[in-house]
Amino acid sequence: MPSIREMRLRIRSIKNLSQVTSAMETVSASKVRRAMQAVQATRPYAEKAWQVLVHLANQPVHNLHPLLSERTNVNRVLVLMVSSDRGLAGSYNVNILRQTLLTFNSFEVPVSYITVGKKGRDLLVRRRKNVIAEFTNLPSPPSFLDVSPIGRIAVDQFLSGEVDQVYIAYTEFHTMLKQEPVIRKLLPMTMEESDPSGQNHHVFSYEPDGAEILNQIVPCFTAIQIYQSILSSQASEHAARMVSMRNATDNALELIGFLQLQYNKARQQSITSDMLDIVGGAEAQASS
Repeated sequence: MPSIREMRLRIRSIKNLSQVTSAMETVSASKVRRAMQAVQATRPYAEKAWQVLVHLANQPVHNLHPLLSERTNVNRVLVLMVSSDRGLAGSYNVNILRQTLLTFNSFEVPVSYITVGKKGRDLLVRRRKNVIAEFTNLPSPPSFLDVSPIGRIAVDQFLSGEVDQVYIAYTEFHTMLKQEPVIRKLLPMTMEESDPSGQNHHVFSYEPDGAEILNQIVPCFTAIQIYQSILSSQASEHAARMVSMRNATDNALELIGFLQLQYNKARQQSITSDMLDIVGGAEAQASS
């Protein structure tokens, strides 16, 4: 059984640790709000860009933009996987890695990866995956300029013919207690949505022409999708870390209560033993 001094030092160290985890929980809660505010700020532009993109894609254009054209043969796939730079976020990184490997290990064509975050990079390299680029230490939340190079690499890889499909694997933020790993195709873009009524006969005039707008808006919209995915992943990371730190704080407080009880028992036992020694000594002195 540890001594009273050792138990006192252990209680003090656990109290200090609980203060650290409580502070990390508060910081993560603040970062979640900032990430979600950034997502909300980009959503109106993304929705309007998507409406213009769908309308232009449905027009009788002779040469559709290359990023919108499906390729007959898929010989190589590129995956952009978003993880975190730090741990202490529960199963956040493990979940997105597991979902990514379950999806792409079954592909019969070579798969290369672009990683965002140190944890995802380390996990993929450890499994001997082909990581062609990595991005780490992004600010939280990042600016659009911080994320633009990621989209540029993905677009250049697709346009040059190095890859025939581009996917993005990230964690979708739903609530503070629910974050879901998501994998979706980024390139070529699929026009899954059109006019809800099924009839879109409106005619618009674009300046410059529709082809030029497509050349500008399609790569930009690809970068916006990546940007929003990274923001959602960061919000999920901070939410997972907040929950993890809250559980750690609760466990620390519970352990402190248990150790405090053991400390009180040991201290009471020591006091009782000292009192018995005093009484025994007094009786021995009186009998002599």
